[in-house]
Amino acid sequence: MALDLVDYEQKAREAVKAFWGNREAARQKQIETGKADQGDRAGVTAGKNMDGFLALIIGLVQANGLADAEIHQNRAMLALPGYFRPTKLWDLLVIYKSELIAAIELKSQVGSFGNNFNNRTEEAIGTAHDFWTAYREGALGKQPRPFVGWLMMVEDAPESRREIRNASPHFPVFEEFQAASYLRRYDLLCQKLVQEQLYTTAALITSSRSAVENGEFTEMSTMTGLRTFVTTLAGHVAAESARLE
Repeated sequence: MALDLVDYEQKAREAVKAFWGNREAARQKQIETGKADQGDRAGVTAGKNMDGFLALIIGLVQANGLADAEIHQNRAMLALPGYFRPTKLWDLLVIYKSELIAAIELKSQVGSFGNNFNNRTEEAIGTAHDFWTAYREGALGKQPRPFVGWLMMVEDAPESRREIRNASPHFPVFEEFQAASYLRRYDLLCQKLVQEQLYTTAALITSSRSAVENGEFTEMSTMTGLRTFVTTLAGHVAAESARLE
């Protein structure tokens, strides 16, 4: 049976439009109430910016054989056991017949690139290492490896595209990071997260604020592109559906 990719490109464009629209609506609301946050934080604190991507992922799961799966988005149902900490809250969990099919994190970065890149990197690595150690130690029982995904949307702006100098006075920085922009750094991060088997797949899309009108987005590489993410997830879901039917 062919995989159903649920017209993912169109749904992604709608998700991008919703992302920027929700941020702007939250900012305007805070201005009107006189409680505006500093900088871009008004849009961040809205909390619903990535919901369009959640809808895309849910559609993929339901269209590829697991229409009856438990798909959790509510905070109370998103905790999985950890190894170095008791639990970790994910953004989306897919459970079918008491097995974890998929655990997915959705992240975004708008402005403040220098302040937040390292935080995002450390969070992504730590989350995956904690999860797979807990899996190895039997936290999920005896089951095949689930799909573990990381999807990141980063603002396409002059600040995210400019070359960044690195300061490492004692030992040289790896060549691929030399003068790499923040967008390039995020792309390298996603590639390495997959190469090191920390995530089944990690996707990076970029978009400018003007995409609120048309939902346009770009990708940095095939390995970290959205098509790789959705086809890998759809294939995993279809395989698990066949295995557990």
